[in-house]
Amino acid sequence: MTTHAAMQQATLPATSLPLGTVDARPVGASIKNLPVNLFAAVMGLSGLAMGWRFAHTAFGVSRVMADVIGVFATFVFLVLAIGYGAKLLRHPTAVKAEFHHPIAGNFFGTIAIALLLQSAVLGVYDSTLGRVLWTIGTVVTLLLALHVVSRLLGGNGDPKHAVPAWIIPGVAALDIVVTGSHGPMAWAGEVLLLSIAVGSVLALVMFTMICTRLIQHEPLAPAMTPSLMILVAPFEVGFTAYTNLTGQVDQFAGLLFYFGLFLFVVLAPKVFRRSVPFGAGWWAISFPLAAMVNAALKYASVHPTLPLRLLAGVSLVALTAALLVLVVRTLHILFNGRLLAS
Repeated sequence: MTTHAAMQQATLPATSLPLGTVDARPVGASIKNLPVNLFAAVMGLSGLAMGWRFAHTAFGVSRVMADVIGVFATFVFLVLAIGYGAKLLRHPTAVKAEFHHPIAGNFFGTIAIALLLQSAVLGVYDSTLGRVLWTIGTVVTLLLALHVVSRLLGGNGDPKHAVPAWIIPGVAALDIVVTGSHGPMAWAGEVLLLSIAVGSVLALVMFTMICTRLIQHEPLAPAMTPSLMILVAPFEVGFTAYTNLTGQVDQFAGLLFYFGLFLFVVLAPKVFRRSVPFGAGWWAISFPLAAMVNAALKYASVHPTLPLRLLAGVSLVALTAALLVLVVRTLHILFNGRLLAS
């Protein structure tokens, strides 16, 4: 085990071990150990539902798959919301420790993003519900970004804590624009500008800090390796946010899309290895990949060349298969007691 890996395991509270660490000595399942980063499953599934929905509108694919995945994503969100609510009521100290942890605390952004994506998934069926969820998600996201920046500017930060999870609050702010660009509220336009300003600059700063840490310090612990894929998210989510805000897929949008794709190619061999143990942390790959697939679908709809259409279609099918594997494996460690083990 590397020095940094040991540091991560030593500093993470028991409730935060599922960030990627698989405890080899489980002593019993408890809601106290429900990891907040499991909300990334809602993000990935919601993003996948949006991808199939876009494939339906742009390429005439059946909408059944989008509806089925969307319903499942909502079910997972409700289960996790109830579960984490129970954890908050029964073990508030554990939740507080998780929130203030320099690594685990950033994963609370997954709750905000889940709310925003659910607003897009459910807004198709009930526009009022969609606007309510989007408004709540927007407020939570901006407050979280404010807290994260305030904490970082407090000083005494450890450069080794600059892991890919740090970028989640910035991506969450960009998702406000991704999911709310068509909101009819009079104030929505200014909120979108605020959000893309906060999200883009925050993501850029965090991306720079994280890359500096990855280059100059020890590698991430093996169990945290899947979170590397989060680095793809700012560019692919930024692509969708930018095109939604401007209403066009121009060359700048293309630059964002292709750099995100380049990062995926670089990071995939590092992430998808047998030596990386499975845990809830593997869901970190789901939303960045869903964002890339959605960006590919949108880019291919504007530039409908055969290679781009094949890239978008194959990526959508591959993502569907990958998330199915994650669902099955997560259910497996849930029922054998490992997911909620102390």
